[in-house]
Amino acid sequence: MSGWQYQASPPTVQCVIERALTKITNLDRKDLNLVGAGRTDAGVHAWGQVAHFITPFNYDTLDKVHAALNGLLPSDIRVREVSPAAPEFHARFSAKGKIYRYSIYNGTIMDPFQRHLAYHSVYRLNAGVMEEAANYFIGKHDFSAFANSIRNDGVRDPIKTISRFVVNEMGPVLQLEVEGSGFLYRQVRNMVALLLQIGREAVPPDIVPKILESRDRKELAKYALSVPPHGLCLVGVKYKEEHMQLPFGCPEVSFGRQHCISKCKLPFY
Repeated sequence: MSGWQYQASPPTVQCVIERALTKITNLDRKDLNLVGAGRTDAGVHAWGQVAHFITPFNYDTLDKVHAALNGLLPSDIRVREVSPAAPEFHARFSAKGKIYRYSIYNGTIMDPFQRHLAYHSVYRLNAGVMEEAANYFIGKHDFSAFANSIRNDGVRDPIKTISRFVVNEMGPVLQLEVEGSGFLYRQVRNMVALLLQIGREAVPPDIVPKILESRDRKELAKYALSVPPHGLCLVGVKYKEEHMQLPFGCPEVSFGRQHCISKCKLPFY
């Protein structure tokens, strides 16, 4: 898939889900107004993507709709839950934070089962100095030096708050998990790229605040280039409690294809 954002060819996640929803609802894609919380790049995974769409129909249960939707999607895309939402809920603008995880396989020989999910570092990494460096990112900073510019994105606020940045060792796999109020274009992949250089002990941990203070992307480029997308995953999106309140009288949140669903009566499945 070529990322989330809609384009007809090559197909994107948004495009494929919209096609399935149009078959289920008989609505035009513009009427559905499907919006995702994160516009992930091509090659980036998403376990916790959140999206909303608009439908004029009322449902007694969402289980069969959920099953039908997954039945129309390709095997590499699955909707994990379908839920009603309050009228003021917006998948993107109601979000108060996101969690990303970047996986690095730090063994001599790459595990072939991990090749699409983790970046392979042939250099032995020092996880301790990587976590020391990651702590410099925590707090409210101008992340201009860690953002790639994209068209029509020149007015985006570069001030972001990182609340957590940890390095977890799980056997040969290092998982770098970062939580923040929001992220600039390729910010996470650029931060990870610098941490890789620090883990290789090519540069010291205290290079992080120096690059942050420069607010210059060219300064980061002296030390690191962006890591590939396939190691990155959008783990989750956080919302304020009031945005998670379900409307009165709405159907319950779906739980997918349960054993009690013996047959789907919807004609499109």
